[in-house]
Amino acid sequence: MVKKILLSPPDVGEAELNQVISAFKSGWIAPLGPEVDCFEQELADYVGVKHALCLSSGTAAIHLALILCGVKPGDSVFCSSFTFAASAFPIKYLGAEPVFIDSEADTWNICPELLEQALKKYSALGKLPRAVIAVDLYGMPCKWQEILQTCKRFGVPLIEDAAEGLGSSYRQRKLGSFGDLSVISFNGNKIITTSGGGALLSENSDYIKKARYLATQAREPLAHYEHLEVGYNYRMSNLLAALGRAQLSGLDEKVKRRRGNFSLYRTYLSKIGGINFLQEPEGFFSNRWLTTITFEKDAFSAQVVKKLGRVLEKEQIESRPLWKPMHLQPVFKDCEMISNGVSKELFESGLCLPSGSSLGGADIERVCGVIANGLKGA
Repeated sequence: MVKKILLSPPDVGEAELNQVISAFKSGWIAPLGPEVDCFEQELADYVGVKHALCLSSGTAAIHLALILCGVKPGDSVFCSSFTFAASAFPIKYLGAEPVFIDSEADTWNICPELLEQALKKYSALGKLPRAVIAVDLYGMPCKWQEILQTCKRFGVPLIEDAAEGLGSSYRQRKLGSFGDLSVISFNGNKIITTSGGGALLSENSDYIKKARYLATQAREPLAHYEHLEVGYNYRMSNLLAALGRAQLSGLDEKVKRRRGNFSLYRTYLSKIGGINFLQEPEGFFSNRWLTTITFEKDAFSAQVVKKLGRVLEKEQIESRPLWKPMHLQPVFKDCEMISNGVSKELFESGLCLPSGSSLGGADIERVCGVIANGLKGA
């Protein structure tokens, strides 16, 4: 049997096992417990913010962030188009309407110029959005200086979707610290995992206090069960937090390995004309959660890129197209899009390669060999 190379599998070992067993033996199985409290503090300390709230998913964190921003039915929320659907779905949960903003070519993240144009347009109409959701895609930081300045100028709250960005930084400041509210994911494919889970971070203690209340079924502090608001079952369990603590302690090493993966891929694949890599602008530091490549259109057609994905699959190598932009998704077909065409072109010309922190050099060499052979004669 040929070994299957996965895109981004969990990287766990003895430290994680021991931490979970210790939590299990303590009797704090669920819900919550001391491991959750410690994980929240350690996560806040790592990112460099005052407060963190551990939750059942990154999606739950975005949902709560939007509630805290006052999003109501009929409101608009600006959101990166080039992202995973979980960035945008919570907007719909609240009956609001996403307005999608296209990417810029340097980082593939939300374009500051298009964001400013959209805010000017909606300001003139007297319909400013309730919030802006900007995504740190594939671990690459957004152009935060421009985005922060623009949102502040228009007085619109900013939600940083750093689901893929833990361990990355912009001008030596960690991702997860730029939004009025920031979101991290610990899904099984992320750079660290709690099996499932996420976190909401903020400098604002009132935001986190309110989010904690809503995430715990909005239960009032009474002996009986009393509820004045609709709440949610969004808290993280003590056992999963124990796993997260062990993972967080090894985060910097995982970032180092993923960046090493990127360097190896670039060494091997740069020999093939027509393949490009997303580079870090000055002052940007990416965790390289996934190594991504794009194919120049004058060298390889979109059909060739799709065919290569099938070739890799046949060879037991998991790959993935770049995110299909939200404005091209059937579920969002009626939503407004502020477009420059960048995200559509990236979707048609790009591929995510196996990038796990436990990936070996021989694995990467095998992936590159299959790619080279698959492109011969294309």
